[in-house]
Amino acid sequence: MPPENNSELFISEYTTEFVDRWDELIDWEKRCESEGGFFERILNDNGARTVLDIACGTGYHTVTLSLNGFQVTGSDGSANMVNKSQENAARMGLKDARFVEAQWTSLSEAFPGEKFNAIVCLGNAFTHLFGDDERRKALEGIYGLLNDGGVAVIDHRNYDTMLDKGFSSKHMYYYLGETVDARPKTITEDTVRLQYTYSDGSVHHLTVCPIRQDHLTELLRETGFQQVDRYGDFKPTYDLYDPDFIIQVAMK
Repeated sequence: MPPENNSELFISEYTTEFVDRWDELIDWEKRCESEGGFFERILNDNGARTVLDIACGTGYHTVTLSLNGFQVTGSDGSANMVNKSQENAARMGLKDARFVEAQWTSLSEAFPGEKFNAIVCLGNAFTHLFGDDERRKALEGIYGLLNDGGVAVIDHRNYDTMLDKGFSSKHMYYYLGETVDARPKTITEDTVRLQYTYSDGSVHHLTVCPIRQDHLTELLRETGFQQVDRYGDFKPTYDLYDPDFIIQVAMK
């Protein structure tokens, strides 16, 4: 069964120790190489300049998109992540970068009266929501904060593969740190328990919901998005089970 209080769960799982080592898992330099400017192209193709990066984590996309000329606000429900994002932004020379502690199920309350050209939710973060009621509320908040013609970009692991064929990873995208092994400890239709094992023996866990590609696409369309395009490992054409990660791009 999925956990009852998802927001409290993920906040408790992102401990200060885990957050301090999150960038060791990502490896910013390798992540930039693997993405190859994909998200910048999506935003530019849709004429987006103002961007809200929800569930921004340690600030990778808030920082990199800002450095590429976009006006980006980062938000996260974890105070530990917000603090780390601010540290990373300052380290990269973005001393005035804006970060807000905010839950994605109450975005309209966190950003009253604001509108954005694009909202991104990356790093498999959307799968911290377990029920369709929560997902719909989050997507309605995203939709409401977008300008007409705006774009929402949400990514997630390829749970179709994980559920139907078992876990596999090319280790070419997203989590590229060489000192961390990231893999599911348990997999059910309702819950995936991800385990992160560091080379020094430190172990951390995250609990997520294995949402299937078609289901998220349908939720986006139900919310009102007019068009939803999908990419597998940054490619527009792919076999259902082949990619490690899926990116869904929805136009308002």
